[in-house]
Amino acid sequence: QVQLVESGGGLVQAGGSLRLSCAASGRPYAMAWFRQAPGKEREFVAGISWTGSSTRYADSVKGRFTISTENAKNTVDLQMNSLKPEDTAVYYCAAKIAGSTTATVYDYNYWGQGTQVTVSS
Repeated sequence: QVQLVESGGGLVQAGGSLRLSCAASGRPYAMAWFRQAPGKEREFVAGISWTGSSTRYADSVKGRFTISTENAKNTVDLQMNSLKPEDTAVYYCAAKIAGSTTATVYDYNYWGQGTQVTVSS
């Protein structure tokens, strides 16, 4: 059983930065951040293997967002820079207990409660 708790969301102006953090109990194989805007499907943002050796990003956030892990603290962070209004969404931390990072919602076994990120124009 893996429990995930997100923190760090908030309101920021376009061009600003936010850092999200996800604290995990247990040791999943891979973790990721997804987001869901009102009226839209949940979409992949970034993923990382638990060792941090492998990462992947959605095209929409490449060069702006960075995912990282700190094994000693069992946390996975998402540094978000150059934020845009279209980044506004509820951001969810997710964990897989087997296999490598994927961009598919249904591959993930555990989810956090979500944290709101709002970017004003």
